[in-house]
Amino acid sequence: MAKPAIFLDRDGVLNQEVGYIYKLEDLNLIPGVAQAVRRLNDLNLFCCLVTNQAGAARGYYPLDHITALNNRLCRLLDEEAGAKLNAVYSCHTLSPPAGGKNPEFARWSTWRKPNTGMLVAAAWEHDLDLSQSYMVGDKATDIDMANNVGAKGILVQTGYGKRVLAGDYQHHADPVYLAANLVEAVDWIVGQLLQSSVISHQ
Repeated sequence: MAKPAIFLDRDGVLNQEVGYIYKLEDLNLIPGVAQAVRRLNDLNLFCCLVTNQAGAARGYYPLDHITALNNRLCRLLDEEAGAKLNAVYSCHTLSPPAGGKNPEFARWSTWRKPNTGMLVAAAWEHDLDLSQSYMVGDKATDIDMANNVGAKGILVQTGYGKRVLAGDYQHHADPVYLAANLVEAVDWIVGQLLQSSVISHQ
């Protein structure tokens, strides 16, 4: 039976938003996020990272650097709270008009947010019910992606979230819930899932 998932953006949601990260040690968790992910783990909810990472396409660094950053993120989550991500999906492509320069990755892709390819792939590979799933992000494109597959988009005010709300980054977003951070987002998600009996009180 297909199960709900909690999809999480990376930069500005799990780790501090510092722009393109050239040094591994510059990827650091936002306070409280490891414990929030661990709470989802403890409820046996599927946690999945979905992130646009165009640094390789722009020619800033090689693809293995992005992999190393994602691996550091997973290690920090584990070290801080024994938290884990059940799957990681990362889009490395960027179209040439948008700034893609590396021929290996400079192309349009159904995986790049707000396109839905990463969510569809995750649903196919892990038997997920997207209509019962949640996407937590700090950008309008995260919310658009959720809306495009019938999932529930939550906008956090960490990262670029406050700028999205102020109207000076990307465009207007239409989330089902506005949270201060991932901790608050998880509180709300758990409450919703308890109400719908998707999960039971532990």
